[in-house]
Amino acid sequence: MKLNITYQERYSRLELLLRFIFGVFYIALPHAFLLFFLGLWGAILGFIAFIVILFTGRYPESMFIYQVQLLRWRLRLNARLSNLSDGYPAFGLESTDEYTSLEVSYPERISRGLTLVRLFFGIFYVSLPHGFILFFRVLWGIILSIYAFISVLFTAKFHKGAHTFLVETIRWNYRVLLYMGNMTDVYPPFSGKETANDQ
Repeated sequence: MKLNITYQERYSRLELLLRFIFGVFYIALPHAFLLFFLGLWGAILGFIAFIVILFTGRYPESMFIYQVQLLRWRLRLNARLSNLSDGYPAFGLESTDEYTSLEVSYPERISRGLTLVRLFFGIFYVSLPHGFILFFRVLWGIILSIYAFISVLFTAKFHKGAHTFLVETIRWNYRVLLYMGNMTDVYPPFSGKETANDQ
């Protein structure tokens, strides 16, 4: 998986204030409304894919593409609501974005055994250890976001270290989602840094 949110040399103070004051109305609500229903359909497809994997060892490619497109849309939205990117997030599963990118390689095979292990034990060996660390990363990320907000407001620059930390937290979370969603058999590393294994 390759996930990136481009660091901008300058950020718009006006957009920052608009997102802060009105963002919930003109960004969050319309996108969340559509993503709610698309997410329900994604959950149904995920269940169907689980059954198909148990019988064939393959994640249906069209369903896989849908899930990746859904993740890309959520990434676009998350980048704006976190003030990591300027501009309005595009609607649509097939839309592209100049500031965010997510590439997930389609796996030729998915292990049936690992799929069952994830179902019965995933909460213990994936969700709990990763969730524990991510919880504290998110808390620290909130503090960094406040600092970055003030920084953009006065200097039009997002603190580079804060940007890197927040993007790595999102990348880490996406790796866990892909693994638990049976879209990869590669166990997520306890890191959000880009690695040589990203593909």
